[in-house]
Amino acid sequence: MSQPVRAGTYEPVEPERPRDPRIRAMVTSGALALGLGAAAVLLPAPYVLEAPGPTFNTIGEARSQPLIEISGRETFDPEGELDLTTVYVSGGPNGDVSIFDAFRAWIDPDQTVRPEELVYAPGTTRSDIEERNSVSMISSQESAIAAALGHLEIPYEESLTVVDLAEGSASAGVLEPGDTITSIDGAPVRNIDTLRSALTDAAGAGVDLEVLRAGSAEEVSVTPKQSPEGDYQLGVLLTSEFDFPFDVTIALDNVGGPSAGSMFALGIIDMLTEGDLTGGRHFAGTGTIDSTGAIGKIGGIQQKLVGAHESGAEFFLAPAENCAEVVGHVPDGLKVVKVSTLEEAVNAVEVLGSGGDGAGLPACS
Repeated sequence: MSQPVRAGTYEPVEPERPRDPRIRAMVTSGALALGLGAAAVLLPAPYVLEAPGPTFNTIGEARSQPLIEISGRETFDPEGELDLTTVYVSGGPNGDVSIFDAFRAWIDPDQTVRPEELVYAPGTTRSDIEERNSVSMISSQESAIAAALGHLEIPYEESLTVVDLAEGSASAGVLEPGDTITSIDGAPVRNIDTLRSALTDAAGAGVDLEVLRAGSAEEVSVTPKQSPEGDYQLGVLLTSEFDFPFDVTIALDNVGGPSAGSMFALGIIDMLTEGDLTGGRHFAGTGTIDSTGAIGKIGGIQQKLVGAHESGAEFFLAPAENCAEVVGHVPDGLKVVKVSTLEEAVNAVEVLGSGGDGAGLPACS
């Protein structure tokens, strides 16, 4: 006899259906996209970013102490500002940047983004950069002192010593690292300019050099080679060693490279000259310098223009060799003067500092 079905409630159980493979594919693709997106933002990007850095008044103070100190010679307290300009560099050996950092720099007109391999040689480390920048800064400071003293006609001594020989050097087997060149064709070698002039006058003919090697004087002969630029060279890398008649100390931490040389030289001249070179006005600038006062090309000029403008500078002294990068990138209200020598830089500051409009000064165009 069959039993009656008792009334009640129950949950019907649906039969299990096969899963749609498209859903699994979509979930997997989404997770992969999120992972790749996170990696793109977080992993280092192979770029170097340049942004405007701070400025430092060479006739003022840095961290509550004079940036330039001179002892053993009368000095004067100038007014105004002669700012050296800097660039913040990130990426590569200087520390990782993300693709997000690079993208922000791309859309910022005040920053520059460059592939890492175009800036640093493979294997370059942060310590390599710091050491190179430190050496360049010290050399720049010494050259600036020499250039300033030369402008003021204050005597000093300079010697040129061979550091290395170039590949295929005209001096191979003749000159050695450590040799100090004391004369060329019987004329004293007082600085790099006298050596270059003598090589130019020889026009490719052999020259007789006197060198100091391991404490002894020796005479050697070298036939210079003509460079692609047309000048005649010994094919050696030289370093200058100076003996100044008084002490000049430049205190500037955490800034490296050679590009502050021209502004250091102007600051030293202003401090050693009675009166105000600047007329109390605000100048900024950049440029390498050698002991003869030649001002050379630097990097990051566009960022330095922005940094100078943001610091309130009225005038900017730019190396003539950088003019192509200056045109079209000058902030409103900043007047740029083109200079190729310390004499031109001093003249520009004197003209503008005395109230002149600078209409006759050279400009980048």
